[in-house]
Parts: sequence; structure tokens; C-alpha cells
Amino acid sequence: MTENTKKIKKQGKRVQRSGSGKRVGNAVKEFLGGEILKVSTFKFFPYLVFVTFLAFIYIANNYYAERKIRKINHLRKELKESRYEYITTKSKLTELTKQSQLAKKLGKSGIKESTDPIKIIVAEE
Repeated sequence: MTENTKKIKKQGKRVQRSGSGKRVGNAVKEFLGGEILKVSTFKFFPYLVFVTFLAFIYIANNYYAERKIRKINHLRKELKESRYEYITTKSKLTELTKQSQLAKKLGKSGIKESTDPIKIIVAEE
């Protein structure tokens, strides 16, 4: 090889290196200069708005679901308390309406339980 071809090969390598270096340098220059915001951001802007909208919907849905779960748990607890109150009240009513309990309460006011058997009256037509 001659000296000229060696120089051309070396220069060719340098051009390739400096060419890739220029690309990186230009990219950094565009980024720092703000040109990338003018071109690239608006190209992806609708996509960014869509992704932001989906993130907003996702977060709102989580809050809504948590609120519903808390409400369901509160209503279950209230239902359980109401059921216990119903059972307690029903057992008290059953106890108070027994014949022996009624006889005791009415005995204090002077009304006594009848000891005679019931008589059936049949009306003839």
C-alpha cells in the first residue's frame, strides 16, 4: 500500500468516527438547546395525553373500589349488629308472652287465670 492509501484509510476512519461523534454531539446540542422539545415532544404528545388519561382513570378506579369496599364492610357490620338485636328482642318477646309470665304479671293487678274448662256455646238456627 502506498502512503496515500494509508492516509485515505486513516482519514476515512476519522470521518466515520467524527460522523458518529457529530451525531451524538448534535443530539446533545438539540436536547440542551430545546430543539428536541419542539420536534419530538409534539410527535408523542397525543400518546402521552392518552397514557396520562389512563393513569388518571386507574387511580380514580382504585379510590372508588376502596370506598365501596369500606362501605360494604360497614354495612356488613351493621347487618350483623341488627341481626343480633333482632334475635335478642325476639327471645325477650317470646319469654314475656309465655303463659306463666303473663299469669305472674296479671296476678299482681288482681286478674287470675281461669281454672274452669272452656265451655262451647252452639247457636241453633
